[in-house]
Amino acid sequence: MKDTLIYEGFIGSVHYSAADRVFFGKVEGINDLVTFEGTTVDELEKAFKNMITLHIEDCRREGRPVEKSHKGSFNVRVSPDLHKQAAQKATASGISLNQLVKRALKREIENS
Repeated sequence: MKDTLIYEGFIGSVHYSAADRVFFGKVEGINDLVTFEGTTVDELEKAFKNMITLHIEDCRREGRPVEKSHKGSFNVRVSPDLHKQAAQKATASGISLNQLVKRALKREIENS
């Protein structure tokens, strides 16, 4: 994702409203709706950090998880041709399609 802020492991999406002349964003990867805004980049960054701090404090006080949980499985939609090619590659490599996808994801993340 481009146009993001990162603080304490949290990612905030960043947008600009020309009509309101304000930067605004939303904290991603959490169960709550946490937004922030500022008229300058410095204000935006400060608001983002403040909202992260408040979110963490609120979650801890209320005994709720700070981040969205990830169960470790998800669906991936690809074209039938890519699915076929991936299945063939996995079979030729002697691994499952799941293992092939895990390797590809890991490689993509490590090379970021």
